[in-house]
Amino acid sequence: MIFTGRIHKFGDHVDTDVIIPATLLSNTDPRILGRGAFSEVFPGFADRVKPGDLIFAGENFGCGSSREHAPIAMGAAGCEAVIADSFARIFFRNCVATGELYPYDATSRLCDVLKTGDVGTLDLDANTLTVNGQTHALKPLGEAKPVIDAGGVFNFARKSGMLPA
Repeated sequence: MIFTGRIHKFGDHVDTDVIIPATLLSNTDPRILGRGAFSEVFPGFADRVKPGDLIFAGENFGCGSSREHAPIAMGAAGCEAVIADSFARIFFRNCVATGELYPYDATSRLCDVLKTGDVGTLDLDANTLTVNGQTHALKPLGEAKPVIDAGGVFNFARKSGMLPA
């Protein structure tokens, strides 16, 4: 699977409070969560994101409180993947559990090279990102990829026969 979209660049230590404000945590409607993605720090973010867009960040993306709402909001806004130098473990797991985003670890500090507005092509099978004519290797998702492909842990379990359909 291949996604091509615009890059939205963030720095280091982007916490879940920045991704989705606490005022929206009682909501379960993905459309409302998508409209709220990054809304308190980047007003209008949801209006700028288009399906296939990619988030780039530095170290420790998704730190802070455990919020399944964070990857759901980003996915509902239109983001397909987040590529970071490193992730907070719980955020990475929430991406896999919800099946909303592909969380790729960069093998080099791409957030220092790329800028918001660049267009990137993410090849999920080759684990590569191509931007500005340069192809960058990404750390493979391993056993997490089929779970995300299935739409999250519950869909994966149903498709695998571990849960009733």
